[in-house]
Amino acid sequence: MNSNLQHLASYKTAILAAIVLLPFGRVVLAGAPTFTPNIGVELRYFPDSPAFDGQLEHVQPSVAFGVEGRWVSDDRKKRVRFEPFLRVDAQDSERTHFDLRELTYSQRLSDFDLLVGSAQVFWGVAESRNVVDIINQFDGVENNDETDKLGQPLVRLGKFTDVGRFEAYYLPYFRERTFPGKDGRQRGPLVVDTDAAEFERGGEEFAGDFALRYQHQIDKFDIGAHIFYGTNRSPFFKLNGDGSRLIPVYQELTQGGVDLQWTSDAWLLKFEGIAAHSGGETYISSVAGFEYTFFDVKESGIDVGILAEGLYDNRDETQTALTLFENDVFLGTRITWNDVQESELLAGAVVDWESGATFGSIEFETRIGENMKFEVEAQILSSPDSEPLAQQERDSNITVRLTRYF
Repeated sequence: MNSNLQHLASYKTAILAAIVLLPFGRVVLAGAPTFTPNIGVELRYFPDSPAFDGQLEHVQPSVAFGVEGRWVSDDRKKRVRFEPFLRVDAQDSERTHFDLRELTYSQRLSDFDLLVGSAQVFWGVAESRNVVDIINQFDGVENNDETDKLGQPLVRLGKFTDVGRFEAYYLPYFRERTFPGKDGRQRGPLVVDTDAAEFERGGEEFAGDFALRYQHQIDKFDIGAHIFYGTNRSPFFKLNGDGSRLIPVYQELTQGGVDLQWTSDAWLLKFEGIAAHSGGETYISSVAGFEYTFFDVKESGIDVGILAEGLYDNRDETQTALTLFENDVFLGTRITWNDVQESELLAGAVVDWESGATFGSIEFETRIGENMKFEVEAQILSSPDSEPLAQQERDSNITVRLTRYF
């Protein structure tokens, strides 16, 4: 998508969020909101030369601007969240983008609670991949690890009961995934032509999605279950007429899934699984594993966690969206210093046990003083030529980020 259309899509999201918030305008303005602006400077370095024509060479600097806005009524039954995000990238014009990560109004209504606006919703318990996490679209220009999300316009009605929490979602507008441009790294040999995106469902972006979610805690178990009907967040790709670009095709999706976590002292046992129908095919996808934590190692105050998960997906990628997680194992560690700087390191790798393709990552973050946050991220990619990951093998990188909060 060119920059003008990218901004137009973001403005559509802002307009939709404003429409659903409009009836509550008098309430929103009645309190005294708080705002915490931030600015982050990021430098991403690619040791290897690019694999494809037009890509940036080694250094990719950028600046990100954000605001964390909050408002809570005196009775704490009404809340507003406001979190816009803007990144300006010096190399890849597609990575320069604006998004409303959050612009929501929520209110308690007797036994119910209502949330409207543009929001980020997280479902799941696993570390390596969250197959049940379906509400938001991924922000593919921020990173390629499916952790950054775009804000999703929605209406959510929830209710707590003695047997758990029930939620109903209506998503009036679909967010297309963002992709690196011709200048960008972490892409394949062909650029994705987001201007030519196709949809299986009538109404395209405005077809509307629906979801039901159930959550409950029973003894040591945290239980979640959902049903979703709408547009698949992961597109299927086809070639354009002259074979020079990829066209994303957003297919219809029906999905049901569960997520379970069992907690006992230092142990966490985790499972996520879905059964889905998309592109004329029914498939299953799952993640299962554990996390064990050694607390206060040698009385140092440091906690060390060991993580292991297995990933499975049996979809036919000639019919539906591509996935890199088919028959993989994830091994990792989480180190928490428990210091005033809130220092933490997470390192791990997803390895395909059939081909040996590997996606490794290291993430470290710590606070500097009261108002600054320092982060280092590294990605290590290795793959045989027969695997899809081989297209990005030369895009291993290290990112340094410094964020100042005001």
